[in-house]
Amino acid sequence: MNSNTPAHRRPARRAAVVAGLVLAVGLGAATQMPAQAAVHAPAKASAAALRPISGTPGQAVTRVADFYGAYIDAKGDYADPDRTLATALRKHYLTPEFAERLTAWEEENGVDGVLRAQNVPAQWTVTDNDTVGNGHEVIVTLTFGSGETARKTKLFVLLERYNHIVDIETTSAR
Repeated sequence: MNSNTPAHRRPARRAAVVAGLVLAVGLGAATQMPAQAAVHAPAKASAAALRPISGTPGQAVTRVADFYGAYIDAKGDYADPDRTLATALRKHYLTPEFAERLTAWEEENGVDGVLRAQNVPAQWTVTDNDTVGNGHEVIVTLTFGSGETARKTKLFVLLERYNHIVDIETTSAR
């Protein structure tokens, strides 16, 4: 059999076709991903926008960050705030006793007790403040507005040992 016969050329041709398909699919995916990323990426990406965010289930600071992030998202859509989600988040993350006290506080003060404000912050940070008694305290700093008019509110969030929020105050329990 000659090396140019169809029987000898087929494996090479199949390999070339398969390699071509793999390359085409790979290039197709590679060109789609930047295009998709460009749609969702801000016009000027900064190094801060590329930082990773990580957490550990059961870790107090992660739990509070998860709660505040989701709660602010639920409340922050001014066109269509998701009150049902905000209520479900409160039920999931707050102890029933604290939820009841918080509702009474809100009625007395006329503001959202989780945020201690009538509006939603533009930014927030969550910092571990270590153990307090049998619980754990986490500091939540909410930034309302921007530039020279920005106002910061620091909240001290106390979690019980089972990671449910038992208090939110403007002063530390320490």
